[in-house]
Amino acid sequence: MKSLGKTIQIYCPEGEPRGVRIAEITTRIVQAIVVPRAKLRQGLARPELGGVGLYLLFGETETGGAPLAYIGEAEDCCARFRQHNRTKDFWNVGVAIVSRTASFTKAHGKLLEWLAIEQATKTGRYQLDNGNAGGEPAVPEWMRAEVAEVFETMEVLLGTLGFPIFEPAAEHVAGGEQSVFVCRRGGADARGVYNEEGFVVLKGSIARRDMTTSAQDTVGPRREEMISSGALVAVKGGYRFVRDVPFSTPSAAAAIVTGGSANGWVEWKNDQGQTLDEVYRKDPKS
Repeated sequence: MKSLGKTIQIYCPEGEPRGVRIAEITTRIVQAIVVPRAKLRQGLARPELGGVGLYLLFGETETGGAPLAYIGEAEDCCARFRQHNRTKDFWNVGVAIVSRTASFTKAHGKLLEWLAIEQATKTGRYQLDNGNAGGEPAVPEWMRAEVAEVFETMEVLLGTLGFPIFEPAAEHVAGGEQSVFVCRRGGADARGVYNEEGFVVLKGSIARRDMTTSAQDTVGPRREEMISSGALVAVKGGYRFVRDVPFSTPSAAAAIVTGGSANGWVEWKNDQGQTLDEVYRKDPKS
């Protein structure tokens, strides 16, 4: 079934597009309140944060690898943001998911937290600062249905706000075409797709084990991080991608795969031998 269009309203209370923001699908009760850590005082003044909700903290790694996230639930999101401002260093943006009608209960929050950690772990877009999700909370069937709708709304809002933590990396391909490109050099045998976020190396791809000397300081740290997070596992002659991994550019993806500096627009080729450059950057009028 084709997805239906949605109207999303984003309100900036202070008139700053990078400041505190409140997003909602106009026909639903779920709100996402974005609070940059640098604007925490202003965010904590918002009455929307005073109740039960799910919250997510987002940050970056020093090596430029997969971004970090923490997922939790709280009876008072304001109090929890204050606590994590004192105890967690990595985050620079917090997002709270709350109800406009204050209808969320502790049980709603627990089930949302479990679903969120499960899905974020499955997609692997972010490294989670959490432990495992634990057991699925026991709730009535009607509440499970409610939470499923809330989760779908939350996924749309977070993706719109630039935090696609629950979306599979290779789900949306530019132009609606599942065009797969390959990179085979020096023992590497990788497959990937180009989409609106950058380039996604697909699960099962093999990266070359050896790195060039010049790449030790650039490619090395990112590779080590991917190995420690479980995105790459050692196999004979190289490293295997255990999940789809998004990269900001085709060249960044090619560098990890080949173990050295690489022009991804030329390295990645489709089954007709066309480079990524020829498919996506060549002027159709030339």
